[in-house]
Amino acid sequence: MDTTKQKTHGDYKNTAEISQNMKSVMACGKNWEALRDTQREALELIAMKIARILSGDHNFRDHWDDIEGYAELGGEYSGASMPQVHLDLTRALGKQDAA
Repeated sequence: MDTTKQKTHGDYKNTAEISQNMKSVMACGKNWEALRDTQREALELIAMKIARILSGDHNFRDHWDDIEGYAELGGEYSGASMPQVHLDLTRALGKQDAA
């Protein structure tokens, strides 16, 4: 991995370990088997992004944006009608632009 990606994504081995541990915990949930493939995949991709945040650059905007996108996809393909929710991660993280 080039050093730029390692800075943003973290050490691959560490990131993989964190991600796999989270995925193992998720698979223990009572509803795991009831989820659709699209929902499980969304959760697994979110776990990978969280692992990158925890081992790489926690301020790398793409990680946070991707989590939002994967969550939206998981809801979109859940089979249920989901309300449209826009997550303002900047506000949620308390980083508002100065006016």
